[in-house]
Amino acid sequence: MDSIEIAQNETPEFYQNVVVMRHAERIDKFDPLWVPKATRPWDPPLIEHGRVRAFAAGRNFRHNLDFRFHRVFVSPFLRCIQTTVEVIAALSAAVDDPTVLTGDGVSIEPSKLKVSVEYGLCEMMNRQAIKLEVVPKDGNWGFDISACEAMLPAGTVDNNVERVYKELPQWEQPVLHAWVRYEQIVKDLADKYPTENLLLVTHGEGVRAALSSFKDGATATEIDYCAYLELRRPIFNKDKSFIPGKFEVLTKTGQSGLSYSMPSPLSNGNSSTS
Repeated sequence: MDSIEIAQNETPEFYQNVVVMRHAERIDKFDPLWVPKATRPWDPPLIEHGRVRAFAAGRNFRHNLDFRFHRVFVSPFLRCIQTTVEVIAALSAAVDDPTVLTGDGVSIEPSKLKVSVEYGLCEMMNRQAIKLEVVPKDGNWGFDISACEAMLPAGTVDNNVERVYKELPQWEQPVLHAWVRYEQIVKDLADKYPTENLLLVTHGEGVRAALSSFKDGATATEIDYCAYLELRRPIFNKDKSFIPGKFEVLTKTGQSGLSYSMPSPLSNGNSSTS
């Protein structure tokens, strides 16, 4: 039975929540001297304020979302890994101390969340997103999944997960292809874990693509660091199988660091702030 037909006529068993989040502040956008000295100039870390912002985002999730995350999937880029570390520390802290600003020294309950690195959430692999002068000359981006996982909080990594993407997309992936990838990875991961709520830590373009994919006519006008898009869909139980309905975007423009416009019905398709 088609998911739209089900959604119109039947009561869902429950709802699945998926949050698509951008990483925090990256050092190369704030320190022009970092790139010339870097051994991996295509993979900048966070600045300290970025760590603080990411931890605050995790604390916000902990206190203000009406559901809990079961799984986190993260791009292999360092800025996303470090963002995830801070978010997990805030979400899973054994003691929620409001005076703590980062995850340094925070004791967590690792059983609360399972984390996996997913190539499909990576940055757009083209010159629109990565400057040519920082692209590795030998084509080796040097992403080691084991090394990425080693940076994540102990006990949180799910070693049994089979990644959707086995490797990075090829360099010079067209923007439209990257958008299709972002839309598809959201669907694929959600379909793989239909009974679980997911946090996907990715890049600004991933948030932009997800918004346009799941809210017809929406165009992102601002995506702040740690901005996030909240998606929800009904899950139906049919013949002992879980059947998903359509995703809806719960985030209003101006919320959670994300602003977007919608076509005005009176302006022949021209956008207006929603």
